[in-house]
Amino acid sequence: MDLYYDPVVDEHLRTPVGLIAPTWYLAPQRREVAESAWKFGATAMGLLGDSDVAMADARDGLMLAWFTGEFADRAIKEKLWEACDTFFEPTLNPDSGEFTFGFGLNELHPRGQFNARVMAGWVCQPGAWTQIFENPDLAKHSQPCVEGVDFPRVAMSQAHWDEGSLHLAADPCNGATNGTRTTMTIRRLPTDGEWILQSSDETLTSWDVVGGATEIELVADGSSFTLTALSETLGT
Repeated sequence: MDLYYDPVVDEHLRTPVGLIAPTWYLAPQRREVAESAWKFGATAMGLLGDSDVAMADARDGLMLAWFTGEFADRAIKEKLWEACDTFFEPTLNPDSGEFTFGFGLNELHPRGQFNARVMAGWVCQPGAWTQIFENPDLAKHSQPCVEGVDFPRVAMSQAHWDEGSLHLAADPCNGATNGTRTTMTIRRLPTDGEWILQSSDETLTSWDVVGGATEIELVADGSSFTLTALSETLGT
């Protein structure tokens, strides 16, 4: 199977990778084909079965790491990541709080595309990628949203709307930022008026919503906050 075809020089690059490479795109459309391709690559590299995973460098494990989260259970994923750990060069920048993979490339900036593929495979649970397309969450496009986050100084580890409340949590990028206060804008709230922000220690603060929007302040320490309309809190 061709990985690609160059019409200028009429050259076909025929390699088994041509079957494996489209797996991520085939999974939501022809899952049986995608899973067969993944199993082919995983078996060839020793991921499936009792043998050791055979890799010469990071690129050997890159596509497997990309797809394994969609098709494999936790034990197989852990086996792969144990084998990839040395080649992938996991790195945490203590100043920015950024976690990346260097892949042994000795480059000034981490490869964005490589990191995106590998992390997608790491966080993905079996079938999760397919579910995005088969059962898309379209309601989120009309639900409240968070804007103006002071990223990368802080990052949102939680921001979801559930039964009339917006659940939020802001994580600091490093120890120096931990516990500092940060502001953000909330839009598309369903009603104007007074809203109550409750922290995990049950501290309450009041915020005025106008035109479905307000600016709030959180503590960047990973703790949870809940934003609810005052009328809803009085009714509970």
